[in-house]
Amino acid sequence: MKKPKTTILKNGVTVVTVAMPGNPTVTTMALCNTGSHFETPETSGISHFLEHMVFKGTKNRNRRDIMHALDSMGSQTNAFTGEEYTGYYAKGAQKSWSKMLDIVSDIYLNPAFPEKDLETERGVILGEIDMYEDNFKVKAVIEFENLLYGDQPAGMPILGPKENIKKFTRDTFLGYRKQHYVADATTMIVAGDINHRDVVKQAQDLFADISTSRKTKKQKIKTSQKKPAVRVHYKKTDQAHMILGVHGFSYGDKDLVVGNVLATVLGQGMSSRLFEKIREELGLGYYVKASQDAFVDAGSFAVLSGVDPKRIDTAITAILDEIRRFVDESVGDKELNKAKQYLMGNLMMQLESSDSVAEWFGLRSVLKQDLVTPAEYTKQIRAVTSADIKRVAKKLFVDKHLNLSIVGPYKDDKRFKNILKF
Repeated sequence: MKKPKTTILKNGVTVVTVAMPGNPTVTTMALCNTGSHFETPETSGISHFLEHMVFKGTKNRNRRDIMHALDSMGSQTNAFTGEEYTGYYAKGAQKSWSKMLDIVSDIYLNPAFPEKDLETERGVILGEIDMYEDNFKVKAVIEFENLLYGDQPAGMPILGPKENIKKFTRDTFLGYRKQHYVADATTMIVAGDINHRDVVKQAQDLFADISTSRKTKKQKIKTSQKKPAVRVHYKKTDQAHMILGVHGFSYGDKDLVVGNVLATVLGQGMSSRLFEKIREELGLGYYVKASQDAFVDAGSFAVLSGVDPKRIDTAITAILDEIRRFVDESVGDKELNKAKQYLMGNLMMQLESSDSVAEWFGLRSVLKQDLVTPAEYTKQIRAVTSADIKRVAKKLFVDKHLNLSIVGPYKDDKRFKNILKF
C-alpha cells in the first residue's frame, strides 16, 4: 500500500486514490459528509432511508440494470450510514474499476427515488427498526447514546423513529439531498492497483454537474454533564446488556490514540483486564469489551458487557474497580507492550483488503481529517507511555461524567445510581 494521493476538483469534489500494486481487487467508494447528526427531529432517519433508496434506480439505470451490471463483473456492492457520513461502494476485479466507478457515481449522483419502491422500502426500514429493538445489545447502545447527548441530533438513533419513516415522501429525499449531497461534502476514493491520474480524469467527467451549493451544517454537539446518569430499559431477558461509559475524545484530539491503547489494556482481547476479571475469574457473562467512539466534535469511552441479571451489581462494581486502577496505578511495560502489539496487529489485519483501505482513508477525507497512514498511526501507538495512560485516565474517569445504560429485567434505576462512582 502506498501513501494516498488527493486531488480536489475545481467544483470542490475530493478525489482520493490509494495505490495497492498487485492487489487483485479494487474498491470504488463515494462518501458524503452527512448522517444522523445532520438531521432534525422531523428528518431523523432520512439519511439511512435515503441510502436504501438510491439502489432502487437512477435517471440512467433501473434497479435491475444496476444489479445486473455489478453481478456481471463479479463485484460486491453495499452502503452504510453513520452519524457523520454516508457511503456507497463496489468492490471487484482490478480490470473492472472504471465500470464500478461509473456505477457508484451514478448511484450517488442521480437517484430517481421511484414512488413504488418508496412504499416497499418503507416496510423494510420499519422491519429493520423492529430487528434492532429486539437486539438488546444494540438497544443498549442506542439508549447509551441518547443518555450521553439527550435531545439533540447526536442523541437520536440512525434509523430514526417509526413515525418519521411512515411519513417521509419523495420530496423529503429530494430536499435532504439538495441540502447535503453537494461537491464540498463529497469524497470519491478508489483503492487498489490503479493510477491516480486515470481516476481523476474519469471523476472530473462523472462529477461535472454535481451541485456546488453551500452545504447545510450539523448542529454542534453540546455536553454539560454535572452528575452520574442512569438509563434503564425494562426487558424480560436472560442476560442484562449494559454500557458503562464517559464522555471522551473527538477526532483530531491528540489523546484519542492514548485512549485506544487504554481501551485495549482494559477490554480488548482475551488477555485484557476485563476479560480476565468478568469472564474468566468471576464468570459473570460471555462478552465484555472496552472501546472508543469519536466524532468531529465529541466522543465517548465505554465498556460493553452482557451479564447474569442477578449479578449485575457485582459486574458494575468490578468494572469500576478495574477502571479505577488506571488512575491509581501505572500500567507495567510488559502489559503496555502487549496491548500495543495487539492493537497494531489487528490494524494490519483490518487493512488487508481494498475495501477496508478505502474506508480507512475515505472516512478521514470526508470528515476533513488528516490522512494518517497505518504506518504513521502505528508510530503514534508506539509512542504512548504509561504516564500518558495515567494522565488520560485522570481526565476521563470522573464521577460526574459517568453514564450507565442497561437493558434487562429492571424497573428501578436507584439501585444503580448508588454504586455509580469510581
